[in-house]
Amino acid sequence: MDDTVRPWFVVLPDRDAPADLLTRLRRHACRTLLHPSGRPWLSGCWPDERMVLGSAGRTRVALAGTTALTAPELDARVKAARTAADVESAVGDVPGSFHVIASLDGAAYLRGTATGTRRIFWATVDGVPLAADRARTLAWLIGAEVDTAQLAARLAVPCLPHPLSGGAMWRGVRALAPGDALHLERDGGRTATWWRPPAAELPLSHSAVALRAALRDAVRARVRPGQLIGADLSGGLDSSALCFLAAEAGARLVTVTLGWSGPGNQDVDYARYAAERLPGVESLVFPSADLPPYFSGLRERRDAADEPWAGLCERAQQHRLTEALRDHGARHLRLSGHGGDHVLEPPTPYVHALLRRRPWLALRHVAGYRAGNRWPLGATARMLIDGRPYDRWLAAAGGRLRQSAEHWSLPEEWGILPRLPAWASEQAVDSVAGLLRSASARARPLAGDRGRHAWAYQAQEAGRIARLLQDGTAAVGLPVESPFCDDAVVAACLSVQPHQARDPWSYKRLLGVALDGLVPERLLRRTTKDHCNEEWHHGLRVHRRDLARWADDSRLVAAGVVDPDRLRRLLHSPGLLEGNGADVDSTLCAEAWLRDLAAHPTPAYLDPSHREEHPVEPTTR
Repeated sequence: MDDTVRPWFVVLPDRDAPADLLTRLRRHACRTLLHPSGRPWLSGCWPDERMVLGSAGRTRVALAGTTALTAPELDARVKAARTAADVESAVGDVPGSFHVIASLDGAAYLRGTATGTRRIFWATVDGVPLAADRARTLAWLIGAEVDTAQLAARLAVPCLPHPLSGGAMWRGVRALAPGDALHLERDGGRTATWWRPPAAELPLSHSAVALRAALRDAVRARVRPGQLIGADLSGGLDSSALCFLAAEAGARLVTVTLGWSGPGNQDVDYARYAAERLPGVESLVFPSADLPPYFSGLRERRDAADEPWAGLCERAQQHRLTEALRDHGARHLRLSGHGGDHVLEPPTPYVHALLRRRPWLALRHVAGYRAGNRWPLGATARMLIDGRPYDRWLAAAGGRLRQSAEHWSLPEEWGILPRLPAWASEQAVDSVAGLLRSASARARPLAGDRGRHAWAYQAQEAGRIARLLQDGTAAVGLPVESPFCDDAVVAACLSVQPHQARDPWSYKRLLGVALDGLVPERLLRRTTKDHCNEEWHHGLRVHRRDLARWADDSRLVAAGVVDPDRLRRLLHSPGLLEGNGADVDSTLCAEAWLRDLAAHPTPAYLDPSHREEHPVEPTTR
């Protein structure tokens, strides 16, 4: 299988399916695995190392993704599994990031990860309920149109709240929420929750021990002794930690560091300090001037992902880094510290519950955040006393979509309120408000108190981006792996008492304690982060003329979610450079995604010319 072809699969229930549907799947699939009945169960394309199969009696279990577990080990684990609960007990402690797919005496059970690094989507195709790891596969099978409400929602920044983020972009395709599982039966499907955030009750020292073990296992699930792998080495704590853990596991490293031009940036200095202390590392440093500018390649049509995302704006840069890593021998993967910012520290809503347990400590933390973030006194008081349940907060968010970016500087309640850009159409505002109102009627928070909910959701947002990042980089031959987004790592982080993991005067205390003695102290003490503002503005200047041409032929305008006159001003006005970058990114990347979709109506991974032929394979060995 070509290492630039992305793996995919479809799961079928244990029932007779129309011959035309089976023929279509066989035409595009490399492999087909069978239910114990002999009917098709799992069809798609994947390399051997991305799927581990186990069986016992009339039970079949597949782990699809990243795991060091072997087939005999999985056989031993599932030998007594008869139910979905048995399967979860058998594989729940396996490190890595993978789908769980089971055939249980005629019933199909499947799920992704709790963080959303692996997703499940489902739809009815020719009267048969099917599930898949990619929404686009199902959309192609049923000829679905893009859902304009979901398209409008992708213009919102920074993201939509739970449970709306990551919804399927096509009508007729449903997205399974991270933490939920799907029971795929002969006549339909039903969902069940398999994961909830752990109780946040452990002291920092206990959670740090668990985090160190989870990170070590996550890295060892991906690397092998003597293997040459690529890795980001930004100079920040998260990527540095993974490099030291990979070296401890015996991997050989070739690392990439980006040097942004902003005054006072320190990434390169810290990265060089780390590289000097990593055994046998080959360190590649790229000044930003040596990379394609931001927004390069947006006019080049690529195969579309399951949804738009801001990483499209830097895909030419990432392609260049991937080429450099491959040129220096990295062929398997690229480790990334993505997710560390999301999972290692709770969002500030943790002070809401802390006030009710330890009021004086909570007020001290609040005073620190007020001073550092310039929270107004009135807004701070309202946040602390606000007792609205999640559904009411979610419903109210629909009426605040036109707020200015200034509200992001206010203290959060259940999370950050989404906001649409000024050039979003009234149709877009109405559509997104409708999604929020509809969700509020059924939504439940991820945890009982708003701090734990916000932290768990922040971790799931990291997982959503990690999935898209891996998908995009796999298409150029070196998939990015994000160990901080593994379920076990997130569980270790969420188990700590939030006020011990974060306060206004320290930075990533949990990781610092967890890796004390493994990562050099100077790196553990770092509290600064670099930025690339100059590069972002430069990229916009360089590509403004090309991007402005989109104003006269905008797919977003055609879909009715962007006002044409306001979009034209956005893409032509010199004052744009002083606007909000997240707004611009979300709009340009959604436009690029629609153009990619139109240019490649059939997903490239379904191209039969990329297949390596395999016979229909039984799941017993």
